[in-house]
Amino acid sequence: MINPEKSRIKGQVDNKDWKFFGPYLTERQWGTVREDYSPDGSAWEFISHELARSNAYRWGEEGIGGISDHKQQICFAWSFWNGNDPILKERFFGMTGNEGNHGEDVKELYYYLDSTPTHSYMKMLYKYPIRKFPYAELTSENRKRTRLDPEYEIIDTGVFDKDEYFDIFMEYAKVDQRDILIKATIHNRSDSEQEIVVLPTTWFRNDWAYDPTVVKSVSYKRKDGSVKIECKESGDFYMYAEGADEIVFCDNETNTERIYGYKSNNRYFKDGINDYIVDKKKDKINPEERGTKFSFIYKLKIPAKGSKEVLLRLSAQKTTNPFYNFETIFDNRLEEADAFYADLQCIVKNHELKLIQRQAFAGMLWSKQFYYYNVFKWYYGDEEVPKKLRPNTDRNHHWLHLTNKNILSMPDAWEYPWYAAWDLAFHTIPLAYVDPYFAKRQLMLLLREYYMHPNGQIPAYEWNFSDVNPPVHAWAVWEVFMIDKKMTGNPDYEFLEKCFQKLVVNFTWWVNQKDSSGNNIFEGGFLGLDNIGVFDRSHLPEGVESLEQADATSWMAMYSLNLLRMSIELA
Repeated sequence: MINPEKSRIKGQVDNKDWKFFGPYLTERQWGTVREDYSPDGSAWEFISHELARSNAYRWGEEGIGGISDHKQQICFAWSFWNGNDPILKERFFGMTGNEGNHGEDVKELYYYLDSTPTHSYMKMLYKYPIRKFPYAELTSENRKRTRLDPEYEIIDTGVFDKDEYFDIFMEYAKVDQRDILIKATIHNRSDSEQEIVVLPTTWFRNDWAYDPTVVKSVSYKRKDGSVKIECKESGDFYMYAEGADEIVFCDNETNTERIYGYKSNNRYFKDGINDYIVDKKKDKINPEERGTKFSFIYKLKIPAKGSKEVLLRLSAQKTTNPFYNFETIFDNRLEEADAFYADLQCIVKNHELKLIQRQAFAGMLWSKQFYYYNVFKWYYGDEEVPKKLRPNTDRNHHWLHLTNKNILSMPDAWEYPWYAAWDLAFHTIPLAYVDPYFAKRQLMLLLREYYMHPNGQIPAYEWNFSDVNPPVHAWAVWEVFMIDKKMTGNPDYEFLEKCFQKLVVNFTWWVNQKDSSGNNIFEGGFLGLDNIGVFDRSHLPEGVESLEQADATSWMAMYSLNLLRMSIELA
């Protein structure tokens, strides 16, 4: 008997809607290159964590334990307030690349616990302090430390001492492709009753501010207390919340007065709900109960060592009883997830190893992200964006053809919320065991004309697409081909041939661009051993024109063997 989750994966070529919603919301959009419009290319400083709550992003959205549709038109995530923090906990906090003594580093405790490949069931955990979150202490102490010192982590601040924290489990179970049950279970781990405000929040990615042809979507409160979400691109949805105390609306618009010092025609900005909850400013939310961002508000008193649940439903269908069979559907989806992994892990005998592997798969599946970046538009500016907000940098100016708008596997949803070519190649190996279709598509994407440079180079990563990563793409293509063949029993020669044709072009780029002496001894740059170099090999010391590298030559030897193996298989 085929497990339902296996059937969903098997049929996704013809029916992709089971992945219409997924964990495609990144955990950090601020501090990224694509949101950097600074005059000096200082991406970490242009939009800081402090400014993020007031700045409507251009290219993507972020949130805690969130989901979105596959084009990130409709976004959902969780926000919390312990009554002590100066701001809502809407996004994870961490050190920028210039603040951390070991570079960028998230300073929160959260864990991906479970996910099926189609995200029919997902679960993660966030540990939220009851006491005031130590933003200033974490920043100042990490800035003082050197590279030789250990990092100063949130656990070192003592904020979790005496079990003074909430364990917040966030779960999703799909009824069908466009109908999702959402649950948060908040555990008070302390010895006394505690209050917490829970704000499940839904909003639209702001694309109307940059493109005059885009029709603005809207959400508004209905008479029954639910919210109708009228999305021009992804269709209409309804959001239901069981037992919410209140619902408030604002707009996903930049607070220009706070960020840039000039007033706007808008009145209800992105940070309006934050100001309403934390600062009690009622004029920051829309009394007409409509907008492009809204939150249900739950003011919970949780007894010592006790817990409470928050239940919601996001559905394309109107219903008069949205929470009927809620727990039964959750139980069914979890049983299907158990059956899927039981079949996958049938030869593994050790129960603990099964749990470790399943959670590792969850980490891979939760780290998918909607990635949107049009370098030409970013570089030359949108029609509606003032010229002073356009980047003044040479970064990626050779990649004006690059137009990415896909779901991609990320190295990390906070520290590295962008794809990296050789990281992604390695990601596809474990992903092929749970979802061969997704793994194959990931490898093919980077070889498409809107990713790959016309000269044959594969983009490295957004900080510098022209950097040179180890050429492992061919190896990954072959490995995924073989895993897929083993898993399905059918060799996908069409996939192998499509990749092979583009890989030959990339191989030619290496031969023409990275062997200047023509002696088959290759150059490069950051090729995987940069951490033991005495200098940055992507930026050679003055007077050094090129650096011939043993590892670059070894990578190319492997590349040759990979292509030879593919050509024999295809022949």
